[in-house]
Amino acid sequence: MSLQKSGYHRIGLSLFAFFNLLLWFTPSMPLRAEEILVATASNFAVPMEQITTDFERQFGHNVTLVFGSSGRLFAQIQHGAPFQLFLSADQEKPAALESAGYIVNGSRFTYARGHLVLWSNDIERAIEGPAALQQDWSRLALANPELAPYGRAAQEVLTRLGLLESTRSRWIMGENIAQAYQFVATSNADLGFVALSQLVGGESGFPNRGWLVPTEYYGPILQDAVLLTSAQSCAACRQLFDYLQSEPVQQQLTRFGYLRP
Repeated sequence: MSLQKSGYHRIGLSLFAFFNLLLWFTPSMPLRAEEILVATASNFAVPMEQITTDFERQFGHNVTLVFGSSGRLFAQIQHGAPFQLFLSADQEKPAALESAGYIVNGSRFTYARGHLVLWSNDIERAIEGPAALQQDWSRLALANPELAPYGRAAQEVLTRLGLLESTRSRWIMGENIAQAYQFVATSNADLGFVALSQLVGGESGFPNRGWLVPTEYYGPILQDAVLLTSAQSCAACRQLFDYLQSEPVQQQLTRFGYLRP
């Protein structure tokens, strides 16, 4: 009997050690997977999809991403859309939500700084600088300045170059920077102002077919994120929010064409 008891005792210790090892090597895995709903500005679609994939793999939660212009997502939040995080393409809308009591106190932070590019998808057209705007072309794509920070930045560039009024009749405006990019990518526009993040790592021909607009030509495109009040008791939401601010993610964003805030 004593041998049997001793044997069971050893098995019990082994199982205890095994589960301790599991806890040691998987400290971030949740006991219960949670669902997270995130409203994300269109310019941040590609990086956020990668960040979300990494986060889900590491923490085991499920994240649903909804993309759109910051203005439209802002309006949806005001009208009760059940988003838990909002990653805007500007600072104004998150600040307005903060003032109106829509966010968890102290949660607003700048997660990225955008960079503007004048780009053409025409392999025979070289975009070497602002002179490209005075060459023979018919349509210039940009995001709607009333809705999208990248559109406002494009308007500031044209104003600085003294080309705002002379080009206005040839503008083709997208609701957001994603639509502006599509206009150029599908040749519905000859050239356009897009986000650097949309050109990095693809077959865009950048930098040969793009001019990286100097940042002094437009106001900083600072992009803020907030944790909305609907996420007040959501531990997984806070986990994702903290993950976005981590140094590895911030370093990753520079590879996607963003500047450090």
